[in-house]
Amino acid sequence: MSYPKFHRGKLLIAEPSILNDISFNRAIVFLTEHTKNNAVGFIFNRPLEYSINDLLPDVNCDFTIYQGGPVEQDNLYFVHRVPNIISDSIEISNGIFWGGNFESLKNALNNKLISENDIRFFLGYSGWTKNQLEREINSKSWFLSENDYENIFAINEETLWREKLLQKGGNYKLWANAPSDIQLN
Repeated sequence: MSYPKFHRGKLLIAEPSILNDISFNRAIVFLTEHTKNNAVGFIFNRPLEYSINDLLPDVNCDFTIYQGGPVEQDNLYFVHRVPNIISDSIEISNGIFWGGNFESLKNALNNKLISENDIRFFLGYSGWTKNQLEREINSKSWFLSENDYENIFAINEETLWREKLLQKGGNYKLWANAPSDIQLN
């Protein structure tokens, strides 16, 4: 089985067939790592009712925090596009970076050097063990999509899943317009 690096930076779209999965129903996961041993990503369309200031009182910032996934939900992670401001970041793909020096991040947030369209914060992450993600893709739990957004940090998370299904076309167009609670249909 191959482990293409091109999965990094792609979007993992939850198939309509997993509508009953509370962790990943209608989820869009941005893949940050994909190796022969694991895969890691963050759910980009699940805002929580917390802001950075709620978790870090010494940071004067009200940026929304998102549910990154079901793993290590007591840890804060961040993905951004400002490596010139946040040192020690790891490039994922196409100018999008993961993590970095936390003190430089806090300083930049307190000095309003970063906009909400430059960064996204997550509690927890989505993770897969060796071959697990490939098995889930093969069993039609997910499909991969290009990150074709000019700025993924400025997307409308409420319509993202629907947009990706419409973009895929075919029978996905039917599911794109289904209500969140399928029993209401």
